[in-house]
Amino acid sequence: MKIDREALLVQSALIGDTDSLSELLNDVKDSIFNLSLRMLGNVFDAEDATQEILLKAVTNFSTFNQQSRFSTWVYRIGVNHLINDQKKRSFREQLTFDLMQKDLEQPVPESDMAFTDFEEEELAEELKLSCTNIMLQCLSPQDRCVFILGTMFKMNSKLASDLLQMTPDSFRQKLSRTRKRMGKFLSIYCGHSGGKCDCRRRVPFAIKQHRLNPSSLEYSSLRELNLTEIYHQKNNMEFIDDQTLLFDTLSHYQSAFDAKIFMQDLLKSKQLSELIKEDSIYGL
Repeated sequence: MKIDREALLVQSALIGDTDSLSELLNDVKDSIFNLSLRMLGNVFDAEDATQEILLKAVTNFSTFNQQSRFSTWVYRIGVNHLINDQKKRSFREQLTFDLMQKDLEQPVPESDMAFTDFEEEELAEELKLSCTNIMLQCLSPQDRCVFILGTMFKMNSKLASDLLQMTPDSFRQKLSRTRKRMGKFLSIYCGHSGGKCDCRRRVPFAIKQHRLNPSSLEYSSLRELNLTEIYHQKNNMEFIDDQTLLFDTLSHYQSAFDAKIFMQDLLKSKQLSELIKEDSIYGL
């Protein structure tokens, strides 16, 4: 079973086996990448945050007391990092639903751009993925994390509330309010949820505004992930409303993070002693 394998890897890693630690990092890297992607709104920042979070896990590994699963411990590090580290937050976080509403209500001019049906479908899908991630930035960092954990990761309220250091009741209430707020916005403005905006019609406008680059599609370049491993780490949560199901359809992706190379580079790094305190060095 997964928990037995993880426990064995933890025991081995705690006595200095870097290969075991690499395996533990590989087990959680995709979950952390997808959490970072939804919290920060773009692939570049998400990749950067994933590496920083996993570095924190490595450099503080000696403090892991095994009172929870390793994956839960890393999630907690990730949630704290993504909510509290102001320096790594995207400028898009300053968005509000009011600002996004004004943007979506702008008249979309007629365009002379021509695309094949395949190109138009691909560009529209990229715009949808980009827009939904930007839409998440309209929520406060904590509300965003509540929404992501509860709606997209289907994490149960007991585990999610523990990660967010709130009561399960508070988590459920926040999740319900946030989903209703997001659902209301989607139902008015998102064509995928019955709203007025149309991704296909908006593609030329997005290209002219430099929000969409046909030669560099951020999400299409990512490798989609089999969700079995991510969902195996968490308990499922039932959906109770329709509008926010749009977010349930979004793909999860594989992280480009290579734990083995990361560990090798970290072991060779002359700056390691500057990155971590002596009492948190993981047997290096």
